[in-house]
Amino acid sequence: MSNFVDYVKIFCRSGAGGSGSAHFRREKFVAYGGPDGGDGGSGGSVILRGNSQYWTLIHLKYARHVFAKDGESGGGSRMSGKSAPDQIIEVPLGTVARDAETGEVVGEVTSHGEELVLLKGGRGGLGNWHFKTATNQAPRYAQPGEEGLEGAFILELKVLADVGLVGFPNAGKSTLLSVVSAAKPKIANYAFTTLEPNLGIVEVRDGHSFVMADIPGIIEGAHEGRGIGTRFLRHIERNSVLLFMVPADSDNIAKDYEILLGELRQYNPELLDKDRLLAITKCDMVDEEIIDHLKTELPEGIPAYFISSVAMQGITELKDALWNVLNK
Repeated sequence: MSNFVDYVKIFCRSGAGGSGSAHFRREKFVAYGGPDGGDGGSGGSVILRGNSQYWTLIHLKYARHVFAKDGESGGGSRMSGKSAPDQIIEVPLGTVARDAETGEVVGEVTSHGEELVLLKGGRGGLGNWHFKTATNQAPRYAQPGEEGLEGAFILELKVLADVGLVGFPNAGKSTLLSVVSAAKPKIANYAFTTLEPNLGIVEVRDGHSFVMADIPGIIEGAHEGRGIGTRFLRHIERNSVLLFMVPADSDNIAKDYEILLGELRQYNPELLDKDRLLAITKCDMVDEEIIDHLKTELPEGIPAYFISSVAMQGITELKDALWNVLNK
């Protein structure tokens, strides 16, 4: 079973506020002690908090009910009830929270320690001493605490990376990631080897680096959910630069590129606003003459690089080009 979980539905409930106290001061030598009921404590809120040590939502897969505690009631001598602690849900960076009923985005967590309140705890009720007036010296009532809130939320993880690799299965994405970074993705010569996004840190000159994500291969119809479908297209949304990868042995490089572009367009047209580069992979399998011929068939309007991850051909030029686009 995969440890990578990027979609969970959770049910949450925030705590109710404690009720205020309707207490009167009772002491031996005080004949008419006034009202001294304390306030109730606040209920706990349910809060998402970003944690850079997490990379998956698997810890929520088996803990889908998150309930915060209620605040305590107030007491005599104006003693306030204790507020309940907030219920913190640690999530990986790039987590988006939606209301499960309306589908509306509540917010997203993109940095370490950032907090997003899903449900606020109820406020505590006021004690009876707040209600004393010149005409009502002994109010016998206090406020009840506010009710807690409840709701279902969908948490989706969108991988945070600078460069996203886009290509059909078996286009050489995992191999590229394995040679330019320390990531160790599973590599084999069949479709859908990559079943979850792999992240790698790519070092370029002068100690600079960027994050590259190998996203599982797209097939025609991915936006309709075919293959592994839209589950992985969502990870591309966060990447700054998209590196399209088409193998040199493709029947028609320009056509394959257009199909990939079409999938992204139908899934989310905004993805086409991102910077794009094209890498022709597996060039160690073809000779110079074929490469010269392929150059005449390249799609227009996108910088293209001929590379071989196995032979380390054109890799440095590609890394430099990606770095320049990221920092232009």
